[in-house]
Amino acid sequence: MHSPFPLYAPDQLRELEARGIASCGGDAFALMARAGLAAWHCVLKHWSRARRILVVCGPGNNGGDGYVLARHALSSGIRVQVLRLDAHAPRTPLARRAHDAFIASGGQVACVGGELGDADLLVDALFGIGLSRAPDDSVSALIEAMSRHPAPVLALDVPSGIDARSGDAPGAAVVADRTLQFIARHRGLRTGAALDHAGDLQLASLDLPATVFDGIDPAAFALRADALPGFFPLRPRDSHKGRNGHVLCIGGDHGSGGAILLAADAALRSGAGLLSVATRAEHVPALLARRPEAMVHGVDDAAQLAPLLSRAGVIAIGPGLGQGDWGRGLLDLVLANDAPGVVDADALNLLASSGQRLRAQDVATPHPGEAARLLGIPAHDVQRDRFAAAQALHERLGCTVVLKGAGSIIASPDRAPTVICAGNPGMAVGGMGDVLTGVIAALLAQGMPAGDAAIAGALLHAAAGDAAAREDGERGLLPSDLLPWLRRLANPMRR
Repeated sequence: MHSPFPLYAPDQLRELEARGIASCGGDAFALMARAGLAAWHCVLKHWSRARRILVVCGPGNNGGDGYVLARHALSSGIRVQVLRLDAHAPRTPLARRAHDAFIASGGQVACVGGELGDADLLVDALFGIGLSRAPDDSVSALIEAMSRHPAPVLALDVPSGIDARSGDAPGAAVVADRTLQFIARHRGLRTGAALDHAGDLQLASLDLPATVFDGIDPAAFALRADALPGFFPLRPRDSHKGRNGHVLCIGGDHGSGGAILLAADAALRSGAGLLSVATRAEHVPALLARRPEAMVHGVDDAAQLAPLLSRAGVIAIGPGLGQGDWGRGLLDLVLANDAPGVVDADALNLLASSGQRLRAQDVATPHPGEAARLLGIPAHDVQRDRFAAAQALHERLGCTVVLKGAGSIIASPDRAPTVICAGNPGMAVGGMGDVLTGVIAALLAQGMPAGDAAIAGALLHAAAGDAAAREDGERGLLPSDLLPWLRRLANPMRR
């Protein structure tokens, strides 16, 4: 069983570095020496057959780490070449000291003049966490030359060009096969554009004492699929359907019955004890034929919905709801109800147009487009800083929010954001969000608080997508492919 692991923002990492230097007796170069040696050990572990290494160094301390790595490679008999731009002569005292030690060991530094030359491995030691803007033209050209090179890339601390705070790539950015983070894990490498640039992530703690973290609360937490057992203990032997909650799924306007069926299926496969569906009458026969365990009701207006709301413990509204008068009327009635709910899809678009808020007990699950409409900003601004967008959505709606996408982020009251380190590109298909709606609703119905249900539901959903993709691949993955895996992964203790 694994717990969430902490993530830190750049300002916190700088404070941790300062404390780390203090723990080394105030010798900043001793900490740089540890970082460079850790990078060399990473090379030995993952690229032991590399005989030609190019280390691309920037002007700051990230470049200094690269010079230290290059010195270790040189002393081991590896053919190593340090490259830099004309403007990137070492600027900090530490970088100059590392540079001079490399030169004194017989190393050579060349200025980049085009293509990089032959190598079995490239090391990106350009900027680390020190860059949060788009690189200038000369740096962009160097990054593009690295991208064209056939050798694998090891990035030190952060792939250059990636904002370690947000995960954004405001311009050209290194695409690494592996990124070695120093001291602590970086928040920005777990979501958004960074996921296409960081490659496999590895941490070098540099042997610092745990006390350097005292009083520094993580900027976020992250969860992998191996944390699922902590959310799903064995049920008591005397369980009954009433104890496992009653979910009412509302949606499926004309022509959109499949969306609410997916949500209903997911709620049942995630453990809801009872499941009702309120949808257009035309969808009732198909829903009953597909899912006889559901209690399906044709609903023409809000008046017909009211008695169903009185019997349900949790509401899931939005999949296939539409944005017409029918959907608006049903949503208004749900918002006047006291039961907790999961709000998704067209229900969120209706909220965006009305300015209405949700309740603290609710969970909203927008994708970036829906998030943009709720916040009144372009979708690319949502993606540019997904952490800030998730927090803004939480404040705008007044409830727990799951900002879906690569590295889904959960923002909820009184806790740091949580990032889901699971899921895959095959899940970028219509209907996946409907499945997530049903999953979270089922967990709410089984007694999880909203924040826990959102985190556990997003993790279960993403892990099920990964498990399904491992069977037959990502391309062509369907939301319904996740359903059997939801059941299997929600029962880890029995497995």
